[in-house]
Amino acid sequence: MAVILVVEDDVFIREIAEMTIQDWGHEILSAGDVDEALAHLRAPQQIDALFTDIYLKTSVLGGCDLAHQAIELRPQLRVLYTTGNSMTDKMKALFVKGAQFLRKPYTPLQLQDSVEHLLAA
Repeated sequence: MAVILVVEDDVFIREIAEMTIQDWGHEILSAGDVDEALAHLRAPQQIDALFTDIYLKTSVLGGCDLAHQAIELRPQLRVLYTTGNSMTDKMKALFVKGAQFLRKPYTPLQLQDSVEHLLAA
């Protein structure tokens, strides 16, 4: 069982992702914005992976900035990005090393495959 921090500003999408990941036996930490996510990351609890939307409407900083801060706090953290927006090479260049990407909309099976692949890496 892994502990996965899900960061998504759309409550509906976040709740579905959380339920889907929990159904596979993983523990979920939830955040609707960068500040909430950083509070989790600064706490002494175990976190194995960060699943974050790239574009967070409620935050000045987006998922790419969050991931860089998260890696500074927890260098072994695995990162899975998601977005439904266009993905450019310029945006991919902002990804933390070793990060993976899952395009929205995704199915529960695609999310499961991406999370399991991320945790196995």
